[in-house]
Amino acid sequence: MSLFKARDWWSATLGEGEEFDQGCLCVGDVDNSGTGHDKIVVGSYMGMLRIFSPHANKSSEGGPADAQLLEVQLQNAIIQVEVGKFVSCSDLLHLAVLHPRKLSVYSISGTAGNVDHGDQYQLKLVYEHNLQRTACNMTYGTFGGVTGHHSLCIQSMDGMLMFFEQDSYSFGRFLPGFLLPGPLAYNPRTDSFLTVSSARLLESYKYETLAVATDAESRQDPDLLLKTGGKRLTPDWTFVLGEQALDVQVPSFSHSSSSILVLGERNLFCFRDNGQIRFMKKLEFNPSCFLPYASVTDGTTNLLLSNHTNMLLVYQDVTLKWAAQLSFVPVAVRVANFPELKGVVVSLSSDSHLLCSYMGTDPSFFSTPKVDAREVDYEQVDVEMKKLQRFIREATRTQDILPKTDSVEDMSITATVSSSLDKPSQALIQDVDGLPVPSVTVQVKIKAKSALQSSKLSICVQPPLAVTQDQFVLEPMGVGSTKEVVFSAFLNGRYPPADLTGDIIVSYLSPTELNPKGVPRVLQSRFSLPLALVCVPSSPAKTTKFKVTVDTNQPPVDLNSIFREFSAKTEDKDGNSLAFQLLAGAKVTVLASKTSQRYRIQSDSFEDMWLVVKELVQRFDQRFSKLGIKDFKKSFSGPLPLQEYFLSVDNHFQMRVSAQQYQDLLSERAVQFRAIQRRLLTRFKDKTPAPLQNLDTLLDATYTQVMALAEAAEENRALLEQAFVRLRSATHLLVLLLSLWQGLTPDQTAILEATLLPLLQDTPQLGWEESCDAAVSHLLRSCLSRSPKDQATSLAHTGGPVLGLPQDTTRLKKHITLLCDRIGKGGRLTLASEANVQVPAQVQNLAAPGGVEPIPEVSGDGEMEPPEEMTKFIKKKQPSKKVKKEKDSKEVSSDPSEGTVQEEAGGTGDPIKEAKKEKKESSKDKKESKRDSSKEVKEPKEEAKKESKKESSSSKEKKESSKEKKEKDKEKERNEAGKESGDKKVSKKSSVKVKEKKKEPEAAEG
Repeated sequence: MSLFKARDWWSATLGEGEEFDQGCLCVGDVDNSGTGHDKIVVGSYMGMLRIFSPHANKSSEGGPADAQLLEVQLQNAIIQVEVGKFVSCSDLLHLAVLHPRKLSVYSISGTAGNVDHGDQYQLKLVYEHNLQRTACNMTYGTFGGVTGHHSLCIQSMDGMLMFFEQDSYSFGRFLPGFLLPGPLAYNPRTDSFLTVSSARLLESYKYETLAVATDAESRQDPDLLLKTGGKRLTPDWTFVLGEQALDVQVPSFSHSSSSILVLGERNLFCFRDNGQIRFMKKLEFNPSCFLPYASVTDGTTNLLLSNHTNMLLVYQDVTLKWAAQLSFVPVAVRVANFPELKGVVVSLSSDSHLLCSYMGTDPSFFSTPKVDAREVDYEQVDVEMKKLQRFIREATRTQDILPKTDSVEDMSITATVSSSLDKPSQALIQDVDGLPVPSVTVQVKIKAKSALQSSKLSICVQPPLAVTQDQFVLEPMGVGSTKEVVFSAFLNGRYPPADLTGDIIVSYLSPTELNPKGVPRVLQSRFSLPLALVCVPSSPAKTTKFKVTVDTNQPPVDLNSIFREFSAKTEDKDGNSLAFQLLAGAKVTVLASKTSQRYRIQSDSFEDMWLVVKELVQRFDQRFSKLGIKDFKKSFSGPLPLQEYFLSVDNHFQMRVSAQQYQDLLSERAVQFRAIQRRLLTRFKDKTPAPLQNLDTLLDATYTQVMALAEAAEENRALLEQAFVRLRSATHLLVLLLSLWQGLTPDQTAILEATLLPLLQDTPQLGWEESCDAAVSHLLRSCLSRSPKDQATSLAHTGGPVLGLPQDTTRLKKHITLLCDRIGKGGRLTLASEANVQVPAQVQNLAAPGGVEPIPEVSGDGEMEPPEEMTKFIKKKQPSKKVKKEKDSKEVSSDPSEGTVQEEAGGTGDPIKEAKKEKKESSKDKKESKRDSSKEVKEPKEEAKKESKKESSSSKEKKESSKEKKEKDKEKERNEAGKESGDKKVSKKSSVKVKEKKKEPEAAEG
């Protein structure tokens, strides 16, 4: 047996299915036997009252039945039981039983039995009070200093304290600021009542203050007094606990240790009678109940504290003295004296377990046997150790805990979309603009290849599409078992969708040997809905706003043979034209040229063409792949419809701006509404009535504005969702046209689509415009940059501004235009290009601690500072001033500025002047960067210093020699005018050499 375990002295199980709480247990000499021995009184929420006189279980005969004195079924639930002197003109103890709407006081009397029948006990009702309010708890004591008998105080659920003196009702008072009832206790030393309010305050009310306060016949405003007089009820003192209290106890064993104990959810508080805190104990567990009892040491308080880990702890003030293990979580604890044992701990659980126990130790008679001394065989020990290590390795292996990735899937999902539409339709919207809304049935077949548990199937489609049921809970599946799930998909909005595909996601648990509960796995499948779900055949339109032409390298195809489900209802039997009327959308017409290999798609809405163009391209690929034609190609030769695409961008951006404006206006009106409410509340609370000054009218008007703004914001949110779906359609169409225009591979198309569609839905914190702008800018700086130097610089550039709603869409439009221009000029989208860039040493040093500062993106000519080797080479071959001017003009004319996207998109001027200004600024930046680098970089070796000094002296000598050469050249020019042409040729050649040698280190940097 464990040393720290409560010793069972007597126990009983009280019925079946009964519930008990904190006030359902009390102990005392309730039958007035005169021996001073306690009886246990237990009342349950089922109305069962039991009284026990326990004794030690010396034999198996009898048991709890012998100890039970009385068992009575009452009509109402029992909330609390107490033993005290509740009858006037009598010093005997009586039993008070609190029901939700009744207070009953009983007397228990016993008569000696004859022969073997034992003693008989009877329960007799002395008096009762019918309560007008639902009771919560009660306390008793000598209220007002009256001795000889006890009065009762009952707290109702609505915060009223009702006082009873024996068989008469005294008065009732409402507690101020009441919300929910808390624990209630009476302090006889100060004649006051203690409770904990919903504001988590410990409040003390004197009985005298309660008696003379305003009479409480009904719940009233505490600020308004009755005309009959009386005082406002205020607490004598309060203390902020900061947590809800479970119980409040006032022990009165000795005056030297007068204290008030409060048990919180995480702390134990001890106060003096005047509200000053004595000590506080932070608990590392969740307590359930507690009880203070008499201490041997004067000036201290002992208490029993139980928690939800079945532990019974004994504290002396804040010091833990003993801990014992119980078999349940007690909700009430008492200390009782019985004939055979004193100081027994009586504990009651919420599920009808009653236990009388004591804390101590039983002697253990176990003695360890003697071990035969023998010599250790180390070889045998080594063999045994290896064997155990092998067992440990086999037990700790993780191969079977997690599922193998290369193994066969645990299940297979097959989604089959019906070839015909449902009759009748399952759509929630019956018709849109006079056209019926169809639905199509999707059948999902799941076949398990191993045992599966807790399988859940989810269906996800993009709005405005919807399904009849999107969540399915599957039963556990065995090996080879199959399940079928059927649902219908339909259009549930008044605008066309951007995607006709749906996702099927199955989550399940796959059990293994070492993990029988199962490892969570997810399997995903995709299905495509038919085009007939969102459009119907119609007559072709001749004049439209937007047109897209797709070229092929194969002869013209009959459109009726490609779109067979629409050919039966078309008017054109030649197959040269076909029209689709989108539900809640525009009409899209497809025209096939009779002579050329072109197909034109035209409509009055740019976004609505996306579904038809996508379906046309997919059906072309399927048709020619079935015919075995491998060299089939499709292309787009016309100009990109960027202006039409930007209309969708502007529409979506305007909806976002409107949503932000509505949010700001709504917050302003809400602040105004609360301010008016505070003004009105102040006027209503004022003792001297004052005119409202039209505040009520202003309140009504503000409320009307708030409701109107809320409705407008909700409508704008629906329009924003619709605008984003249309923007997705337009973006998908632009990506498809770009891929056809430049013949992009599927990987490049995926990169482009992820760049232009980084989000599947808008959020107030992050929208499409800023996300797309950041993604496009990254592509322009990385794989689509014209020079590897800019690409390396962008790799070194870290961080950036926080993404937010931009002021306008001008920057985004310029970036998208530049992206299309770069792709059109041969730029290729690839994520591997960043890894192939040769990053210079300056950029590589950024990762090392103490490296140089990051290289910012330069504007203008975009030149970086050349390394030291390059500067040495240039200083050796110093050209003349004329050569420098010619060289600068050539560099400006040949290398336009690529530093920022805005300078490439717009802005014209004198390039030579701008280049000169930028070169001056860049030279200043170079000098400053050199100074900073000279300050930061310190070479510890003296040899490097000597070499740098030699280089600086040699450079000075070179500069002086170059000056002398310049003066000699000037004199020669004055004397020999005919040699100027030859000198120019030589200077040009030297400048070309300098440029070529200057490019070599730049290439090394890139």
